[in-house]
Amino acid sequence: MADYVIIGAGSAGCVLAGRLSEDPAVTVTLVEAGPGSQPPLLGVPAAFPTLLRTEWDWDFRTTPQPSLAGRSLYWPRGRGLGGSSAINAMLYLRGHPHDYRTWARLVGSAGWDWPAMLAMFLRSEDNVRGASPWHGVGGPLSVADSGHRHASVARFLVAAEQFGLPANPDFAVGEPDGVGWFQVTTRGGRRWSAADAYLRPASGRPNLRVGTGVHVHRILIEGGRATGVVVHEQATGRRRVIRADREVLLAAGAIGSPHLLMLSGIGPADHLRALGCPVHVDSPNVGEGLADHLAVPLIWDSRRRSIHDAQSVAALARWQWDGGGPLASTIAEAGGFWRSTSGLPAPDIQWHVGAAAFHDHGLTEPLAPGFSIGPTLLAPQSRGRVRLRTADPQHRPLIDPGYLREPVDLAALTAAVGTALAIAAQPALASILHPRDLPASSDRADIVAHIRNRAETIYHPVGTCAMGADEHSVLDARLRVRGVSGLRVVDASAMPTVPRGNTNAPTIALAERAVDLITGRREALHATAAARTPQPAGC
Repeated sequence: MADYVIIGAGSAGCVLAGRLSEDPAVTVTLVEAGPGSQPPLLGVPAAFPTLLRTEWDWDFRTTPQPSLAGRSLYWPRGRGLGGSSAINAMLYLRGHPHDYRTWARLVGSAGWDWPAMLAMFLRSEDNVRGASPWHGVGGPLSVADSGHRHASVARFLVAAEQFGLPANPDFAVGEPDGVGWFQVTTRGGRRWSAADAYLRPASGRPNLRVGTGVHVHRILIEGGRATGVVVHEQATGRRRVIRADREVLLAAGAIGSPHLLMLSGIGPADHLRALGCPVHVDSPNVGEGLADHLAVPLIWDSRRRSIHDAQSVAALARWQWDGGGPLASTIAEAGGFWRSTSGLPAPDIQWHVGAAAFHDHGLTEPLAPGFSIGPTLLAPQSRGRVRLRTADPQHRPLIDPGYLREPVDLAALTAAVGTALAIAAQPALASILHPRDLPASSDRADIVAHIRNRAETIYHPVGTCAMGADEHSVLDARLRVRGVSGLRVVDASAMPTVPRGNTNAPTIALAERAVDLITGRREALHATAAARTPQPAGC
């Protein structure tokens, strides 16, 4: 028995466990299906592709995507302490103020507007750039400038300016449009996951229990209330019940959370009955609204040294000595934001740029010599869904992202690829690049063909248990599951739209906000901080 049972030790689950257990009068149990051990190369930023398709990765695949030449896409999701923050590329970006204004409108609560969320970002971070209205210090999450700045990536920034894009030295200040170096969640050149930030500092608290290798099969619903979880312990093969005196907090991610709700009898009634599942709450939008950022790899051979040079004894020695050198690179060291058409309220394209031939998620030819630009669709209009495959909790769910169902998404990506090719043709880059895996030409038909045959996830699924003001939304504005008491969902699945940028920092900020909603301890401070939050020009 615990006051709070948290399902999933990913980014949100680590925040919940760390923050809730700060109160010694509260007992917290955190259960995680993945291992408690760490991968050998976890701390090495440039080695993140080696963590994929290991025991620390759920290794999901989507259903075949008609708009992507019928391909079934690989979807990595973190499995273990820190979740996806332990296997991701560590980019720290918050999204655009417009994203949170949209959240507040859809949810019907100012508690999710930009001022409120910026207060959460500031509270969570310890930013190397120091305290300011835009950066926080003293928080658990270490935010640093890129630990390695490759000369070829610097050439991209020059080429983008030659093309006409503005330089942006800090994506957190004002509008993010333009190009520059990304900040990352590292400390001393080493990965700083949500487990490093929130969970490990709390590990000695007697009121916090953490169980790994514990697979939750379902949430117990008794008398309309979530009272605990039924789990399977992998080490012993034992099945048992863990009771929650106050609340069950579901933080299994955009795939795991809707999957577990449906296994527990909360979801579309017809779908559940067809698979022989009990129905406690007919919630038709569980699993709906899946949104993700789709990226298009553009790859060149380079006449300059690349991050491939990180694969050397000298590079490893340098990193072990001071956390520097090419192994401190997060591959996508720089990039920026762009609007594919005029009149948009915020950028709809992000550039991810690295001095490596990054294809197939870095699995088949890790850190190969070369150069990559990944135009990424930030504001997709297409939506997909997650559904049960069977009623067996050991079976993976069906994941259909619905990529490019809406023509506007393909149009935006086509424009972005064309612009990326134009940037690469500028003097600063053209002299060092030679085509490797690009569209056959800059004609629209060839660009579209390349998109359909090469586009991949950039790992940002959200929205499958979205909060909203509508009574049919899965969650209310306080992240409570409609139709059952004592149960909240706290992770990226709760986001009503996908933020414009990498989603790890917004997930952590959402969980920080959830702590306020659960405990009420910081509500007054939160309201004061939000009232003092500066607004970017033009917002």
